[in-house]
Amino acid sequence: MANPPPLKPPPWTRHAGIGVNYAAAVAGFGLAGWWVDSRWDSAPWGVLVGAALGLTGATYNLVRESMAAFDSSRGERKSPRGDDHDQNAKS
Repeated sequence: MANPPPLKPPPWTRHAGIGVNYAAAVAGFGLAGWWVDSRWDSAPWGVLVGAALGLTGATYNLVRESMAAFDSSRGERKSPRGDDHDQNAKS
């Protein structure tokens, strides 16, 4: 008996958790900064640096995932300019 092929999830599910990941990165780094502040009495610098690192990393991840989604959507549909345009731009 042959196994059925695995079901491919819809494309939107890949990006459904980006907002949660963004909030978790900011909150996680903010909490780490809060811990640093409470341990070494450096308030508010630990929280500020932690939140800045969280925002930077989360934004980087958001842009990276968005670019991957854009690239994959271009692969599924033909560009209105055609594939020749990219070849000419590289020359």
